Amino acid sequence: MDKSGESGRPRSGSGGDGPGRRPGDRGTRRPSGPGGGILMGRPFGVPVYVAPSWFLVAALITWVFGDQLERVLPELGNARYLVSLFFAVAFYASVLVHELAHTVAALRFKLPVRRIQLQFFGGVSEIEKESETPGREFVLAFVGPLLSLVLSGVFYLGMRAVEPGTVPGVLLAGLMISNLIVAAFNLLPGLPLDGGRMLRAIVWKLSGRPMAGTVAAAWSGRALAVAVLVGLPLVTHSSLLAGDTADLDGINTITDALLAAILAAIIWTGAGNSLRVARLRQHLPELRARALTRRAVPVSADTPLSEALRRANEAGARALVVVDGLGEATAVVREAAIVGVPEHRRPWVAVGGLAQDLKPGMRVSAELAGEELLDTLRATPATEYLVVEETGEIYGVLSTADVERAFVAAMSRSAT
Repeated sequence: MDKSGESGRPRSGSGGDGPGRRPGDRGTRRPSGPGGGILMGRPFGVPVYVAPSWFLVAALITWVFGDQLERVLPELGNARYLVSLFFAVAFYASVLVHELAHTVAALRFKLPVRRIQLQFFGGVSEIEKESETPGREFVLAFVGPLLSLVLSGVFYLGMRAVEPGTVPGVLLAGLMISNLIVAAFNLLPGLPLDGGRMLRAIVWKLSGRPMAGTVAAAWSGRALAVAVLVGLPLVTHSSLLAGDTADLDGINTITDALLAAILAAIIWTGAGNSLRVARLRQHLPELRARALTRRAVPVSADTPLSEALRRANEAGARALVVVDGLGEATAVVREAAIVGVPEHRRPWVAVGGLAQDLKPGMRVSAELAGEELLDTLRATPATEYLVVEETGEIYGVLSTADVERAFVAAMSRSAT
């Protein structure tokens, strides 16, 4: 199952910000760094990870497809499981092509892609920003199922070119059908599926409000989850890969019900996360650098900490900025370092020893707000940032802790 772009924007999952996380890192929604599994490569500069859960699915596919091969090609013997493993790898290679279609479209629209992850029920393309127009949103969602349909056609042509009833023929038939199923499933009109994003784009275009599109597609996704939960166990257990109809027995009934429950839970959760993130976006503009910035007083590096704090208290300021002889800011004093100095030692400790030199990216505009502010802070991790006016004049100091608290408050409002 594909959840591109819902990857965690609603590419998601729940979970608060913990120690060491930066503003905007939203729990399991956007795992960072190499924690996403095994790095397989970087096509188009985007890292592709295989999650550990994929190996479980690969084993399951190998087992199920191997049983089907025993009926079709009994002469293979135990070698059928090797053929089945090849099918599992080829199938997920097709899923990767599906995700790369989303990635290429996103890069074409200047939308950064954090990574692609192949996991339990398909793949996720973690696109960092939302599309700016409903037309781009529709195209971005549609290209994935379109590529799966194209692959299905290619495998069909390949199947026609080989001898039926052979290993290549069965493999090509399986890949044709599986890609057709991937395309059809992802076209279902409910978030977090591609069809849900297409529905969102259509409602967005008609209403002029992206939130209206998200609400419609999310509730459609929840309805789809209920339909899957109830409807999937009722369908026949016949397998297109085997080409025959198998009678439903107790084990198959339980398997179908379990699969339906898992799929329904994924769709329901994804739809809910999409709705929550959309509501969060409505509150993100409230995160304004100017409103969150602490007033600061400039001090020289050799100023005793006690004197610097006295000046700050007199001015009603809550932060210190180290300046040179020309009055240019060179560093910001870390709040954690101030707290760590006992009061009786503060007259003997210079603020310069508690300051963090300003690095590129640690000067932020007072006009930043919302996702632009979060992206700027995420690009250069720090505990404090110097906030400046457009003229370059010092406005104050922005603390990461203050942004995190405001972000958590916005998340709480979005959940209500």
